[in-house]
Amino acid sequence: MRLTDRVLPWLAGVTVVLMGVGLYLSFFVAPADYQQGETVRIMYIHVPSAWLAMFCYTLIAVSSIGSLIWRHPLADVSAKAAAPIGAAFTLLALVTGSLWGKPMWGTYWVWDARLTSVLILFFLYLGLIAVWQSFEEPSRAGRAAAILAIVGFVNIPIIKFSVDWWNTLHQPASVMRLGRPTIALSLLWPLLVMALGFTCLFIWLHFKAMRTEILKRRVETMIVTRVGQAATLKAAE
Repeated sequence: MRLTDRVLPWLAGVTVVLMGVGLYLSFFVAPADYQQGETVRIMYIHVPSAWLAMFCYTLIAVSSIGSLIWRHPLADVSAKAAAPIGAAFTLLALVTGSLWGKPMWGTYWVWDARLTSVLILFFLYLGLIAVWQSFEEPSRAGRAAAILAIVGFVNIPIIKFSVDWWNTLHQPASVMRLGRPTIALSLLWPLLVMALGFTCLFIWLHFKAMRTEILKRRVETMIVTRVGQAATLKAAE
């Protein structure tokens, strides 16, 4: 809590600056694509959202391992706090991808390997949120959600390599790939700034959500303690 007290204000400032610069570069400096025209600007929202959708789930899986093996309370808090944020980024990736797909493919949705695996990722996020809400005891909910998160992690490499393993409409990787990126530098730099801004935004949201979850658990513990003390006093009378 002391760490986030110091970090959050600075992180919020960095996020605002990066997002502001990134949006300016993306919509006023970067040129239109010679094939896709102005619709390529959807990329500056879609691609960082998709990256963070996978990164967030990876964080949840790593936190779940820490929760199951080392029983660290912050690992469970980290995983629970990240799930709604990851679901939001995944939904944003799906929506912007559909808007981008309409002019490029002629349809908002196809049961493409990449699109389908990202949709499954969104359902995994919803499943994790539902599991945490299904148990009154946080430790039981954490264990069940951790097992689901670790099992569901198999979907992350499927999302990443689906465009290489199967013949899909979705384009292959053009930035995160072996060798040099295939995207033009005039389009790449705004994308990298936006990706960094989105990452800072995720970290800020994650820290805020972790603080809220910690405070919530403290309040619940205090309530249980006081109810127990009241019951003890009543029994003594």
